[in-house]
Amino acid sequence: MKKQAVKLEDVAAVAGVSKTTVSRVLNHRGYLSQATIDKVHQAMQELHYRPNVIARQLFQQKTNLIGLVFPTVDNPFFAQLEAQLDQELYRRGYRVLMGNSQNNPEREEAYLRQLLNGQVDGLIVGAHNEGIKQYRDTQLPVVSIERWVSKDIPVVAADNYAGGKMATQRLLDDGCQHIIHTNYPHGLPSPNLERRRAYEEMMQARHRPAITYEVNFDSTDEEKRAIFNRLFTEHPEVDGIFADNDTNASLIIQVARKRGRHIPHDLKVVGFDGANMTRTLLPELTTVQQPIDEMAKRAVDLLQQRIAGGQTTGSVQLPVQLIDGGTA
Repeated sequence: MKKQAVKLEDVAAVAGVSKTTVSRVLNHRGYLSQATIDKVHQAMQELHYRPNVIARQLFQQKTNLIGLVFPTVDNPFFAQLEAQLDQELYRRGYRVLMGNSQNNPEREEAYLRQLLNGQVDGLIVGAHNEGIKQYRDTQLPVVSIERWVSKDIPVVAADNYAGGKMATQRLLDDGCQHIIHTNYPHGLPSPNLERRRAYEEMMQARHRPAITYEVNFDSTDEEKRAIFNRLFTEHPEVDGIFADNDTNASLIIQVARKRGRHIPHDLKVVGFDGANMTRTLLPELTTVQQPIDEMAKRAVDLLQQRIAGGQTTGSVQLPVQLIDGGTA
């Protein structure tokens, strides 16, 4: 025979209290003596009672679920960022629903619909699609990482401009005369473009040409290699490259070596991100390191403030550092 589920009134009967009192104990509402609370918990233990979590969440209007929407985990920066966000949120009592958009706006909108229908308490986003109206229309607390979404959503970002200056200055200090940069297409609303602005201003200040090759984040490795081969064909004089991320830096080094270039002797390369996995697999890469773990922590801090209805301090910018690996 099927065993009957233990109900709230069963707990109340064993504890010798009202059903309302049991509900108040479960939802931590109102003043109750410790003796009453202990009696209710003892009755729950004797009856092996399991609270209806979904009902409690609806009553409290809180799910303890946070949605994450990022481009991919197939990238050292985003892999570390999402792992750290998951760890930080778990430590604070939240569960995570994760969606990777693959930089597809339709896919991102679908994830957002699913997350909003799932009644998450908040969102942390970092995908790179533009004009998705759910971000503007939702009343849900949202925090962005390294992406400008709307004026009402705070952004946690590294100091991309300072990082761009560090990378460019390092190549200049190494004696490079013909420095080229890679970055996202110019119209994409991302703090990443601050790296490009720093590079271009430093080159112009020295009356040198500022040449940026635009590379879509979601292009395949083969498409990126084709762009980098074109870079070397069109600018055989290049002796320094500031890549906008470590993945592109790695591909540039591969292409350069196949074309007979010797790093760092006749070509110097600086990347950007400095994720743990990159530092393990490509320790020789000189790169600007973002504080990825701290970015995750600060994003969760901001989101918790917004969930609680408090005033957030606005966007957050965190310092970066240059890691010397030997490619520049």
